[in-house]
Amino acid sequence: MSAGVICRVAVEADDQEACFAVRKEVFVVEQQVPEDLEYDAYDAEAVHVLAVSEDGLALGTGRLLTGAAAAAKNGGDPEVGALGRLAVTRAARGLGVGAALVRAIEDAARARGLTAVDLHAQTHALGFYERLGYVVYGPEFPDAGIAHRAMRKALARREPAGPGEGSAP
Repeated sequence: MSAGVICRVAVEADDQEACFAVRKEVFVVEQQVPEDLEYDAYDAEAVHVLAVSEDGLALGTGRLLTGAAAAAKNGGDPEVGALGRLAVTRAARGLGVGAALVRAIEDAARARGLTAVDLHAQTHALGFYERLGYVVYGPEFPDAGIAHRAMRKALARREPAGPGEGSAP
């Protein structure tokens, strides 16, 4: 990941607004997803993650659904989270921001005791997620007029760093 990129759970209202602004830029403006499809009832309960530069500029976002919201998207398994709405601004693409966001969302899933993460990837992004350990399952399907595939990754528990090892990645 590019030095100076920070990923954090968006707890404050300003961070959540930044997440929605990135999603609007990427999905609504660039990909022309209707705004009423982009924002949904899941947003209120989702864990939103925000990537920012050292100077606080929003670079990307993603969300994690848990519990019944995730089960509705993953076939009913309450131990599997649902990663979604992953978006990186045009200016920040290719800098490792997307991978950092996925890792941060996986960490949030582990912290909540989840054993795996599911996602619905746009087909052009399958290679990106495969490089991060996700495996495709099921047939291709349309979502907001864009071809998608379901993917899943089992989460291994991260061991805390031992003395002299530094922090866990």
